[in-house]
Amino acid sequence: MMEATGLGITGLVILVALIALRMPIAYAMILVGGGGVALLSGPTLLLSQLKTLAYGQFSIYDLSVVPMFVLMGAVASKAGLSHALFRGANAWLGWMKGGTAMAAIAGCAGFGAVCGSSLATASTMGKVALPELRRYNYSGALATGSLAAGGVLGILIPPSVVLIIYAIIVEANIVTMFMAAMIPGLLAVVLFLLTIAVYVAIWPEAGPRGGSSDRAEFIAATVGVVPVLVIFGLVLGGIYGGFFNPTPAAAVGVALVWLYGVARRTVRLREMREALFETAGTTGMIYLILLGAELMKIFMSRIGLPQETAAWISGSGMAPMTVMVLLLVALILLGCLMDSLSMILLVIPFFWPVLTDLNGGLHQMADGSGFGMSTEELKVWFGILALIVVELGLITPPVGMNVFVISALAKDTPMIETFKGVMPFFAAEILRVILLLAFPALTLWLPAVLR
Repeated sequence: MMEATGLGITGLVILVALIALRMPIAYAMILVGGGGVALLSGPTLLLSQLKTLAYGQFSIYDLSVVPMFVLMGAVASKAGLSHALFRGANAWLGWMKGGTAMAAIAGCAGFGAVCGSSLATASTMGKVALPELRRYNYSGALATGSLAAGGVLGILIPPSVVLIIYAIIVEANIVTMFMAAMIPGLLAVVLFLLTIAVYVAIWPEAGPRGGSSDRAEFIAATVGVVPVLVIFGLVLGGIYGGFFNPTPAAAVGVALVWLYGVARRTVRLREMREALFETAGTTGMIYLILLGAELMKIFMSRIGLPQETAAWISGSGMAPMTVMVLLLVALILLGCLMDSLSMILLVIPFFWPVLTDLNGGLHQMADGSGFGMSTEELKVWFGILALIVVELGLITPPVGMNVFVISALAKDTPMIETFKGVMPFFAAEILRVILLLAFPALTLWLPAVLR
């Protein structure tokens, strides 16, 4: 057993080294997972499994929602939804100190609700909001920091591709996960807006007041947001109301966003073709990562490393909440090395057995052990917490993918200034994690009510 455990640890070290050397995460997982299975059981068995593994993975009906939501986000980018959202938010908030940065956060939240991708949200809203932030002489740190931080809202506010993948891994209900993400997602928006308000109260010159809209412009900007709210309401309202499950809901969303783009004459045949190609590329990347993660899962299961890890932590005597905090800190650190989807696929198969073992069954044990909730509730609560800390990796040095995306758009702002700008938002996110840890009802209440 010790020899098998050593092989598993060696495999993980090699995987991290390959990722550090910039090998694509999918190829690294396929190489390590496939190589490990071949060493344990021989290449013949590996080839035999590969014959059916891809089909078995990708033919799962729940996964069909992924390309549909990716396509919805791609079409939304072409349709100009981001412009309408930012214009509407700026009409309401732009007159305040830091108001244009607040409008960027609100726009990111709205676009993330349609797009579901943090990097796409940061990139798209950055192109829209940066010119306005520059026009009103916002400091480089606040302008780029707010956009990089606002991008992380795309990973949690439904619909979220990473949230869907997490639900599939732990066999949670996707609709329940969407419901659970709503209050934490809105909490993030509120905390980000408060962060900007405090920032400009301390450094008033960093976020000057924007121009006030006249009555006609205000009404036009507000009306421009209505189609986005309708699309969002029909997609999520249809899911929550039980009218259709996530895959048909995503199809409805694609159709509505396409009609919006056609009506505004922003989506023509060329734009639709580009959106389809982008969707194919992104979906192919996601599915290849899924295949690599499945090979890693088979490899680790064969040597029993997740079970060994769960047994070791359970026998350590640490309190369940202490273990939860340590796992979340580990996710933040790992977020500096790899993207959110890869991290969820690689790490959750290790962490989830640990938490279920500590939970002590379906309900809290009589001696006070466990988390005081059912396994299904633990899936939801941990999933939301995990996604929040995973998204922190998108703005955490030294990698911070959202920071790189925004820095590529704001070439006149040094990257160090962008990292300085995201730190107040990082602190706000840590506060959100503490609140959700202390009050699980913030996550579990809405699913219980809507169910």
